[in-house]
This record gives sequence, C-alpha cells and structure tokens, in this order.
Amino acid sequence: MNSIHNWPLRLKCKVEAFTKELFYSLYEITTIESEQSQKIKKQFIEILEQLDHTDTQNIWEVFIKQFPEIHEKLALDAQAAYDKDPAASSIKEVYLAYPGFYAIAIYRMSHVLLNMGVQILPRMMSEYAHGVTGTDIHPGAQIGASFFIDHATGIVIGQTSVIKNNVSIYQGVTLGGVQVSKELANTKRHPTIEDNVTIYANATILGGDIVIGENSIIGANVWITESIPPNTIVSHQSSIKTKTRNSYAN
Repeated sequence: MNSIHNWPLRLKCKVEAFTKELFYSLYEITTIESEQSQKIKKQFIEILEQLDHTDTQNIWEVFIKQFPEIHEKLALDAQAAYDKDPAASSIKEVYLAYPGFYAIAIYRMSHVLLNMGVQILPRMMSEYAHGVTGTDIHPGAQIGASFFIDHATGIVIGQTSVIKNNVSIYQGVTLGGVQVSKELANTKRHPTIEDNVTIYANATILGGDIVIGENSIIGANVWITESIPPNTIVSHQSSIKTKTRNSYAN
C-alpha cells in the first residue's frame, strides 16, 4: 500500500507569487535592510521552511548579494535582444514586453539559487516561467553572456546544457538528451553550444557529447545528433511541390 504524504502542494501558488514579485522587485531591492527586501525575504523564508531548508536567513543574505551580478548579466541579455531583433524599439521594451527575456531573468535567479544548494524552489520558479512564457529552461543549465531568445514559445533547454556567449535561439528549439534514463542523472546528457551560434526555429539538438562549433548557424527544422564544426551552416532540405489550381465558373 502506498504511503500518503502531506506534500505542501499549495506552495505552488506561493512560489508563483514570490517569483513574480521577485522579478518586479529585482531593481528595487538595493540593500538587505530595504523595505522591499524585507517584504520579499519574508516570502522567501516561508517557502524555504516549507521545503525543509535551514539557515534560511543566511541563504537570503547570500542570494541578495548576488543581485548586482544578475543585473549585469541581464543588461547584456537585454542589449543582445535589442541589437538582434529589428522589432525591438528600445531596451525598455525588451525588459517590459519580451517573454524570452522574462524566461532568461527567472533562469538567472533560479540558477544562482541552485548553485547555492537550494533544492526544489529553483525548479518551481523555472516551471512558473515555463507556464507563463512557453520556455522551459532548467536552472542547472549553464548559460553565458548576451543570450537572446526570440519569440520564446516551445523552447526546451535541458539540465546539463552548456550555452556559451552571444547565442541566439528561436522558437521551438530543443536542446535535449538522446536517452531518458535515471542511471544517466549524473552524466552530461545535453549539448554544448559554443560562442556566436544562432539556432533557428524548431531545430532539435540531442546528446551530451554534441558540440555546436562557434560562429555556426543551425537552420530551421533540422535534427542534429552529431557535433558540428565551427563556422558551419546547417540547413534542412525540404521538397515542396506546387500545382496550379483549376478555375471553375460559377
């Protein structure tokens, strides 16, 4: 007979509210003692206590001290979006209206927490962003500077993915694993994307040994399970047939 656990399922709602407020307050939290910091801190500690963490005060203080570095990384991400997307009218528009940037921001914060040894909360934060933006970035992924996600929807970036600097990804891209097996939990299962790579819509790249070389362009709809050398263009060849429609008199 299965045991019945009293899991705090309602915590999902608290984490969603916390994550949303944390993003909104990211530039308002200036010191540990600030009013906004104390407000978010209360939510944070309550969540961690329900997740059985101890030393929650210290965890919060270490986390908040890393905000300036998060700000710097997000500034580069926003600039990349503005520089690469002709539809972007300003940096302000990127911060306020771009779902890809929002997903990256939640990733940057959840990644810091995961690296601090905080469990479950980073995944809950990333799943909230996934639900809002359609972009699933595991907080364990390693993502470098000036990362740009355009259109966002349908993107999956697996736990052991490594994305280096100045990479652009479009909708529907998957950075996944070849096999799904619990025995592979501690192995690198997802690809490495080197500097200055662009991956267009609906491309699928699978495997922990796969490396997409720097300055490469991965075209739309390709399926990749082998490494790609630097300075390479990969494209999908499709067969399209056209036929003139018959016209009928009424």
